[in-house]
Amino acid sequence: MSTCSTASRELDEPVAGTAATARTWLLLEQSGPWGPKALTSSHLDPALGRALEAAASGTGVRIALIRRSGRHADRGTSATRQVYAAHTVPGSTWLHTATTTDPERLLDLDFAALGRGHSGTFATALGGRPHEGAPLALVCTNGRRDRCCALLGRPLAAELALSGVQGVWEVTHLGGHRFSPTVLVLPHGYAYGRAEAHAVKEVLHSAREGRVVVEGCRGSSAWGRPGQAAELAVRTEVGEYAAETLTVVRTDGTAPRWEVLVAHADGRRWRVEVAQGSSLPPRAESCGSALGSPARMDVVAVREVTMAALAG
Repeated sequence: MSTCSTASRELDEPVAGTAATARTWLLLEQSGPWGPKALTSSHLDPALGRALEAAASGTGVRIALIRRSGRHADRGTSATRQVYAAHTVPGSTWLHTATTTDPERLLDLDFAALGRGHSGTFATALGGRPHEGAPLALVCTNGRRDRCCALLGRPLAAELALSGVQGVWEVTHLGGHRFSPTVLVLPHGYAYGRAEAHAVKEVLHSAREGRVVVEGCRGSSAWGRPGQAAELAVRTEVGEYAAETLTVVRTDGTAPRWEVLVAHADGRRWRVEVAQGSSLPPRAESCGSALGSPARMDVVAVREVTMAALAG
């Protein structure tokens, strides 16, 4: 059976620069089935889902539903729900946790402040506190958006959970169905495609030590897609894998070409040229969709620059 992920893998489509973008992630546990737009097509009150979407719009906060791996029965009880918030911008990265029996309390959050990286509103509204456990591994399993997410994501989530990996959750949507199984790792916000259990375990081990694995990495959700590709290219070029050391300072230009300035915490800077190409031959971006040529981020050049050159 041909699927969008099979075609993408066989055509060796690059994954860098394809991660979902969000400075801050807000995750709410919701049992039961998920529809294509889970906030409004799940057992979560759709009116609440619409209100949350409106509150988060334009703030840099992305909301997703999560659930534990396994059976997804929802008996309608007012169970305690897990809530996480994570800010992914280097230098101010954090992951906080809370529980609630009333998901409407999420509307008390200051979404603009969350998007700017201020965790105080999470503490005030939900009693949130810093997460002290293992990094989170969020595996996209929403087959109602694309069958690949269920066919490939659910077995991966189950294998990780059964092998004792901590912090594993199923999540509603990470984008890039054709790269299934897709995984987002928090707090640092790096996404991975075509993930396998052994590779995810390595990624999580590195995340606990504050490092990034670049193999199979789609990019950091803190940056736009040209910035994701540029940052990964610099990591590969100079062998820098510490999670908090590189920042995308700015991105100049418009599609199909950008110049991205990437900064190191030690003061070094790089100018990275990124060009938007088309993935050929045509393939489906999602199962059941028409054939197309998905955009890809190609790094043309990586040049280290001096402060004098930057000033000029």
